[in-house]
Amino acid sequence: MHAQLFRLIRKGCILFVTMANILVVDDERPIVEAVSYNLRKEGFHAIPAGDADEALSLFRREQPALVILDIMLPSASGLEVCRQIRKVSDVPIIMLTARAEETDRVVGLELGADDYVVKPFSMRELMARVKSLLRRTSGEVKRPATADVQCGDIHVSPTRREVKVGDRMVTMSRLEFELLYFLVRHPDRVFDRITLLDKVWGEDAYVGVRTVDVHVRWLREKIEEDPSNPRRLLTVRGVGYKLVSR
Repeated sequence: MHAQLFRLIRKGCILFVTMANILVVDDERPIVEAVSYNLRKEGFHAIPAGDADEALSLFRREQPALVILDIMLPSASGLEVCRQIRKVSDVPIIMLTARAEETDRVVGLELGADDYVVKPFSMRELMARVKSLLRRTSGEVKRPATADVQCGDIHVSPTRREVKVGDRMVTMSRLEFELLYFLVRHPDRVFDRITLLDKVWGEDAYVGVRTVDVHVRWLREKIEEDPSNPRRLLTVRGVGYKLVSR
C-alpha cells in the first residue's frame, strides 16, 4: 500500500493515518472518473477498473484498503467479484447499484459487502461513507478492549484475533469477530438491532438493521452445532438477540 497521509477529524480529534488506496470498479467510465476525481480531492489514491477481471487483478496487486464496486459489470457481476474478494480479505466493500430492491441489497450484504449506494448517488454521500468505513476499520479511531473473554464454551482473544468454540478453532471475518466479541462481553443480555449497529458497526454506520440479521446468521453457522436450531446465540422475538452463558 502506498504510504501517504490524510487527516480524519472526529469529535474534535485530528488523526493522522496511512492513506488508503481505493479500488473503483465500474464499466461506466464517467462514473469511474467522477468518483476517482472526488477521491483524489479528498486526498485518497484512486485505482480505476472497468471490469471484473481487471478489478481482481488490481486487487491482488495493489491490496487496496477499500473497494467501491458496481454490481453490473460486463465480464462477471460485481457480486461475483465481492465473493472472490471475501475468500481472501476483509477489506471494506461499498457496492454501487442501479437497483433499489431490498433483495439486491441483501444479496450484497450476504456476500460480505459492508455498505451499498444506489445510483444515482450524491458524491458527497459516497465520500462520507468511504471515510466512515475507513474510520471503522483503520484501528486508529476506536481502540478495542484487549482482554480475553469467555462465555460458556466460547473463548475469544482480541489480541490474537482468535475464536475457540469448545476445542475447535473458528475463523471469522472482522465484523463477525467484533459482533461476537461484543456479545461475549455481555452474556445473557438482549440487544436490539439498532444497539448492535451502534456498538459494533459504529454510530456513523450507514448500513441498515438487516445487516445485523445477516451477520447473526453467519455467526450461527460458525458457533452452533445446528444453526437452524441455535442454542448459544438466540433470537428474542420482537426485541433482538442474546448470547447465553450456559
